[in-house]
Amino acid sequence: FVDFLSLTMDQIVNQAAKLRYMFGGKGTVPIVIRAAQGTGVKLAAQHSQSLEAWFAHIPGLIVVCPSTPADAKGLLLAAIRNPNPVIFLEHKMLYFVKGDVPDGEGLERIGVAARRREGTDVTLCSYSLMTHRCLEAADLLGQRGVSCEVIDLRTIRPWDKTALLDSVRKTHRLAVVHEAVRSFGAGAEIAATVMDEAFDELDAPVLRIAAHDIPMPFNDTLERETVPTVERIVEAVEKLG
Repeated sequence: FVDFLSLTMDQIVNQAAKLRYMFGGKGTVPIVIRAAQGTGVKLAAQHSQSLEAWFAHIPGLIVVCPSTPADAKGLLLAAIRNPNPVIFLEHKMLYFVKGDVPDGEGLERIGVAARRREGTDVTLCSYSLMTHRCLEAADLLGQRGVSCEVIDLRTIRPWDKTALLDSVRKTHRLAVVHEAVRSFGAGAEIAATVMDEAFDELDAPVLRIAAHDIPMPFNDTLERETVPTVERIVEAVEKLG
């Protein structure tokens, strides 16, 4: 569980992430740390967190959040071959997802987003499980006349700023969706970057849709209501105008 990587933060943050820099690039730390995170299986406050923002804040770490079986394979292979430490975050609910996986290596590039759906009215930016919720929301919004483009970042450190900015320049509206709590999350960094670099392209403020700022409840109904639902995404996007 990603929650208990807190017990290893010195080794990850002060050692693995920094050694290459402290030794002038003469050494590498080619390790991959796989961790399960997220909600959906009623494991309560200490086993259900989404902590990607912790690790994305640390220079020297790579943070990967795949959303499909093919990406899980391709990005894991890329992570293993990378000379830097990689935090590979696997959403628990995605262990049950089936999908095509290419023969051979099917290697994916770290730091390259995937456009999961084309659209013209609003960009939905996400990663991991929330990519699937964005796609469901895009289907419903499409029935109501709102054309959504869905960008799956796949990695959030580094993240594909170019792909997202290109999409925003086309749709002129952006909603960032993640399961982690809203305050100080990846969505805030993404929103700030878009505001800095594409402010004149926006027809509405950047929207952040995230978990409420509370420890994750054990109760199934409360857990579902804490994180973004398809209905919540649809409702929020419709208010963008």
